[in-house]
Amino acid sequence: MKQQHLFLVRNFCSSLAVALLATELIKIEPAPAIASETPSVDSAIAMKSEPSKTQSIKATKQGYLQAKSSFRHSQASVLLSKQEIGSRESVGAGFQTRPYESRESVGAGLETRPYESQKLRAKETKSSNRQPSTVNHQLPTTVSQQPTTKPKPAQPPANSQLNDRKAQIPSYLNPNPNPLRFPTKPEEVQVVGAQPITFQQALDLAQRNSTQLREARLNVQRSQAQLRQALAAEYPRLNLGAGVTNTGNNIFSEEPEPSFLQQLTGSQTDTNNTRVTGNLSLSYDLFTSGLRPANIRAAEEQLRFNQLDLERTQEELRLNVANDYYELQRADENVRIQRSSVNNAQASLRDAQALEQAGVGTRFAVLQAQVQLAQATQRLTDALSQQRIARRQIATRINLNDSIVVTAADPVAVAGQWNFSLEDSIVLAFRNRAELEQQLAQRNINEQQRRAALAQLGPQISLAAQYNLNDTFDDGTNFQDGYSLGGNLNLSLFDGGEARARARQEEADIAIAETNFAGQRNQIRFEVEQAFSQLQSNLENIQTTSVALEQSREALRLARLRFQAGVGTQTEVIDAEDDLTQAEGDRVNAILNYNRALAQIQRSISSGQQR
Repeated sequence: MKQQHLFLVRNFCSSLAVALLATELIKIEPAPAIASETPSVDSAIAMKSEPSKTQSIKATKQGYLQAKSSFRHSQASVLLSKQEIGSRESVGAGFQTRPYESRESVGAGLETRPYESQKLRAKETKSSNRQPSTVNHQLPTTVSQQPTTKPKPAQPPANSQLNDRKAQIPSYLNPNPNPLRFPTKPEEVQVVGAQPITFQQALDLAQRNSTQLREARLNVQRSQAQLRQALAAEYPRLNLGAGVTNTGNNIFSEEPEPSFLQQLTGSQTDTNNTRVTGNLSLSYDLFTSGLRPANIRAAEEQLRFNQLDLERTQEELRLNVANDYYELQRADENVRIQRSSVNNAQASLRDAQALEQAGVGTRFAVLQAQVQLAQATQRLTDALSQQRIARRQIATRINLNDSIVVTAADPVAVAGQWNFSLEDSIVLAFRNRAELEQQLAQRNINEQQRRAALAQLGPQISLAAQYNLNDTFDDGTNFQDGYSLGGNLNLSLFDGGEARARARQEEADIAIAETNFAGQRNQIRFEVEQAFSQLQSNLENIQTTSVALEQSREALRLARLRFQAGVGTQTEVIDAEDDLTQAEGDRVNAILNYNRALAQIQRSISSGQQR
């Protein structure tokens, strides 16, 4: 190879010397002008009419073009020899490589890929009509291990996915307001379109339309009504009653003859009369042995329990929507990766078929490429199926219109970073989690119910007042009225042990609530530690997979060059394509797993809920 390069350089130098000598003879511009524009040589030839000079110019021009061709040929050989093809192998002199075709592969269109590393993004042109497809935020180098001076509730990271501004949501995404409606015709459940939504829009739709959240709100309203019912026992009860009575005699019998005395006095017996009565009563439980305040406090704790359950449902809904949205992004990216894999397999098949037609390839390589294309097509079919499932899953979660499915509008990007140490995160979780507060509220409910059960054994004192009014029509007298005042004392002497048995049941429920509190505390700590560990591991995986992705792209490029040069095999190209597909999927999974872990640790401390 080195001797060949020296030979080519020697030929070029000799040709160049001849050209310079000819220019001196005919007194024209130097050789660079000849090299830049061929018509200048023709014009110079036209100016000279001598045959000898014309022949010299023609010879000079022909020698220069040959030297130029030889020099370009040597440059191509040198560049090709510098490429790492095989174990320091050389293609050989005079080998002409075909131009590398631009394909829609992983290496093409990198500026539109949301998971592209910052290093590659800086080398390529950004798209003018969308955000850069790489990670929108600088990757945190590590999860903080140093304890902070004063723990604060974690705030959602300020990025496009967790923006707190009100998102604009199309009205046609909302479901039918009638919860009892169900479709009866196929066209009513037919999907008519797909709507891209952002992460914030998905959260807003879930807060508005979720059936679980609606049920939790209704439970709070029911508890408020129960509290009002318990508070009503503090007020006296006032009742008003009225009645009209008509009585008569001798309906089916004849009226008797008046007696002699009635005839003498002229009086008659009235067989029909109408009587009107009315009463007004007032009663009040003066002393209940603690039954009334126990019921009120139990109702208050029940309301607190349901309010905490509403908060827990909101946090769980946010976590589930985040996981569903990230799963939708993963499904979309998997479809894109598998389509790129299909395109790569098609390009490899075209290369194998072209080499076979040229007589330098084998039928076996073509068959391998066809098998690779079939496998890539199968993986694409599976990815499309998973994409449809992910779209329906998030649509069900946020309770959308039956005829609409949603797609992810946000690119795959790191959602933020966690700035708290593990110890601070655990303390924040213990302070903010609604589940711990719920167990304490349940314990208080059982305690008040125990007191209410024992209050049945104590004395019950009540006061009562009543006013009565009655009148009989056509009796010749005025109405009659009266009143009554009194107090009642009720004491249960023996109930068969019912009240004490109920109190023991409530004591057991108190112990259960305390045990559940300890178990929930341990579970919360485990969730925080698990999410924190996943944050660290996935952060490292993002950095590792970024390097692996670049290396796999370069490996595929070299494998294609080797195959096109005839020194590589189709198996190497197939393996490189598989490695690239795996590297792309690993990077997407690392980013989405990091986002899931971040959402989980935010859920573990009930982000935004400070107590």
